[in-house]
Amino acid sequence: METRSARRRRLSNSHNQTGVDYISHLPDAVLHHILTLLPIKTVAQSATLSSRWRSLWFTLPDLDFSNSIFNSNSNSNPADIIAGILNARDHKHSNVRLLRFSATLSFSRLNALFRIAVRHKIQHLHIQVSTNDYFNFPRGIIASDSLRVFSLRSIYPGFRLPPSSIMSSGFRLLSSLSLALMILDRPSLVDLFTDSSFPLLKKLNLESCSGLMNLRVQCPVLQDFSLEGCFQLQGLDVLGGKLERVRICSCFDAHGSSWVKIVAPNLKTLVWIYNAVTDEVNLGDLKSLNQASLGLLCQHFSNTKLHSVSALLSAISPAHSLTFEPSFLDILSSNTYFACYLPTFNNVRCLELKTVSRKHNCSVVANIFRSCPILHMLTIKIVDASSNGRKDWRKEKWERIVSEEEHFWETQIEPLESFRLHLKIVRMEGFMECFNEVSLTHFLLKYGTSLQELSIFTNKTNHRDSLKRRAIKSLIMGFSRASPHVKLRYC
Repeated sequence: METRSARRRRLSNSHNQTGVDYISHLPDAVLHHILTLLPIKTVAQSATLSSRWRSLWFTLPDLDFSNSIFNSNSNSNPADIIAGILNARDHKHSNVRLLRFSATLSFSRLNALFRIAVRHKIQHLHIQVSTNDYFNFPRGIIASDSLRVFSLRSIYPGFRLPPSSIMSSGFRLLSSLSLALMILDRPSLVDLFTDSSFPLLKKLNLESCSGLMNLRVQCPVLQDFSLEGCFQLQGLDVLGGKLERVRICSCFDAHGSSWVKIVAPNLKTLVWIYNAVTDEVNLGDLKSLNQASLGLLCQHFSNTKLHSVSALLSAISPAHSLTFEPSFLDILSSNTYFACYLPTFNNVRCLELKTVSRKHNCSVVANIFRSCPILHMLTIKIVDASSNGRKDWRKEKWERIVSEEEHFWETQIEPLESFRLHLKIVRMEGFMECFNEVSLTHFLLKYGTSLQELSIFTNKTNHRDSLKRRAIKSLIMGFSRASPHVKLRYC
């Protein structure tokens, strides 16, 4: 009688004798997809297996060299290697769709690669290049009639864009453009991103562009616009009937006058973080806004700046989901102006507060809660584990301060009535067992009549604090609960 192991050996030998290579018989499209999941060095080595795999290598549509395959001990330049691989293909029948690489290149070598990319009619081009001097933007790539997605990230000192008269003559079919560490110091570039230059552009990303003081963006089909690290910016004018996402981060001149105007009636997502407060804010009617994130640089606020912050808050009031960064809560804490003029967010159902655990935040947090009368889900992230609000374990001080904070929250029962009736889910992340965190938890459990779930996630515990923290956990788990259905998790 044949044993199981003998049967397995027989079947294995029988299979090997057939010599059928099922993988090689898969369609090219399937094999190309599999190969794109591998490092390109491995893909190139597969060309030595057979003529079939050699053909697959020379017809691979996506060439990603970003994970460097280059031998640091080799005398070959990365640009020469990439150029050699592309030149081995027939550019008249080339199917290269994507080319991505990161390297240190001279201008002549980079320009040569651009010319090869244009010849092969590459559609997606992603480049991160390090240079030793200032480059003028290679004009050869501007005239490409096949390029659809273009990303160029320069490492210091950067590229200088040519005048808009030259830029506007190309990129007519471009749908996505990303430029990082560019030099945009020509006055004519203010009006570069308009319908005449980029009629089909849907996504625009500008990052750390020096010399950019004024910018107008008016591309007719633009849907996604991102601007980051432009600290010299004084004026921003954005107009887009189809614009859905805007992200402005770390921009505007904090020491001079500045303004912003955005007209985007179909905007759904607005991220406005770490920006200096402008003197003028005009965001139009954002009636379609769904998500908004807000965080501002802490600075001295004149009356003009305070009105600008109010205008910004009023503009995002139609949002259904809000995120407030720690810096924004600090601004609210240091200006009593917002205790009276914080707008009501009647549509907000999801709120995320990123905060440092400090006592003076309690009144600010209460004001925000009062401004969100139909809030369903609240997330609080304590982002500063080294906060001075760290609890003193002495029993007398603990009981005294907790009592003071609980008294404050008792005064908020009536003002927060609508908030308490609608709140259903609460998540506290980075919980540090500080006085105000414990008192807020007590308030939410004791008066949150519709509360369904409250989850607390603590930071790592020092061994010497573990007993005290277990006592705090026991205290919280024993708090009275207004909702009989609430699930309390503490981990």
